Amino acid sequence: MFGLSELAIILIIVIAVLAAKKLPELARSAGKSARILKAEARAMKEQETPAGEQAAPRVIQGETITPAAQDSDRRQGQG
Repeated sequence: MFGLSELAIILIIVIAVLAAKKLPELARSAGKSARILKAEARAMKEQETPAGEQAAPRVIQGETITPAAQDSDRRQGQG
């Protein structure tokens, strides 16, 4: 009758035909999962720094105020 390899091929074809609508969604989901895993692995690698080295400082956007400007602001607030 049928051998094991023929049955396996028929089973794969039946699954592909029945699940054809879900395959793109499954592939998309697998891609998202892989990207998340890759980003998390990269973040963990960045957190690990050798004992002698310090991590690079984080840059926070802000306004630069000179000491002279601070003094004049203080005087105006007291007057």
